[in-house]
Amino acid sequence: MCPPCPPSSSRPTGFSLLELMVTLSIAGILLGLAAPSFRGMMLDSERASVVNSFVHNVYLARSTATLQGHTVSICRSIDGETCSNATANWQEGWIVFVNSDRDEPPMRDENERILAVQAPWRGGTVTSNRRSYSFNPYQYGVNGTLVFCDGRGPAQARAIIINIFGRPRLATRDAENRPLRCPNG
Repeated sequence: MCPPCPPSSSRPTGFSLLELMVTLSIAGILLGLAAPSFRGMMLDSERASVVNSFVHNVYLARSTATLQGHTVSICRSIDGETCSNATANWQEGWIVFVNSDRDEPPMRDENERILAVQAPWRGGTVTSNRRSYSFNPYQYGVNGTLVFCDGRGPAQARAIIINIFGRPRLATRDAENRPLRCPNG
């Protein structure tokens, strides 16, 4: 004797063309709504990476200057080996190095050790009111502002404001509490 068989359904299994079209339409609408938000998230991530790298480099320069008793400088660099103080923009990259001879503006010599190298940021611009930043072990006087802008303009810009003691802080407005300015908008 055969075990009882389940009752058969007269309705075919699977999706109808109408159900498939409705599902694809809803998926397309949701994807269309998510794409701009995803682009913004990607731009935020890129900008945050560059901003965090500079903040990390400031802390590296400050601590190395204090621990080793030498001046440590951060300067713009195109090649990752030498300072390009007069010819480069900050978005082209920078280097952090032990500035043993304390030259100003800083120029890296062959015997001066590089502590960090930042690659170019192709996604935006970095402007500063200083050509370079030098941290001395026993002196104060390093201050300045860097503004990081991407294609979205000043509304999405971020600033690093370095106080007289060489401590960085992140901001969405400048040191006088004015909106940030970007070269592209």
